[in-house]
Amino acid sequence: MEPEPLLVVDAANVVGSVPDGWWRDRVGATTRLRDRLAPLRRHGLPGLPPPVEVVLVVEGAARQVAASAEVRVVAAESSGDDAIVALVRTEATARSCVVVTADRELRSRVAALGVEVRGPRWLTPGQGNQPTGSQLSEI
Repeated sequence: MEPEPLLVVDAANVVGSVPDGWWRDRVGATTRLRDRLAPLRRHGLPGLPPPVEVVLVVEGAARQVAASAEVRVVAAESSGDDAIVALVRTEATARSCVVVTADRELRSRVAALGVEVRGPRWLTPGQGNQPTGSQLSEI
């Protein structure tokens, strides 16, 4: 049996990529992102067949966000980027892994470890990457 693919999401970067007032409520914005990611556990994404282990890496004020049944939350001790690199180094060695971030330096660091890197829009419904039809209402 193949190990579950791993999806690692840079919460600060993905939340910050949408100018929707997230800066007024970082915890709320990160919680909404976590909840939008939850269906990916069951439905997967192109190149990441279900079930997918979904990991949301949080930092700063968003460290208060708790895990859910479908999304593991890793609270970075300091740098979220360093936490993502460490996570990839230890957990992505024997399985498919995609890191979602637009941070150029982080993209370079994790790509050097041999994982696929995607931008935040890859997670956006309507970009051809998410489930369709009635499943979209879950995201």
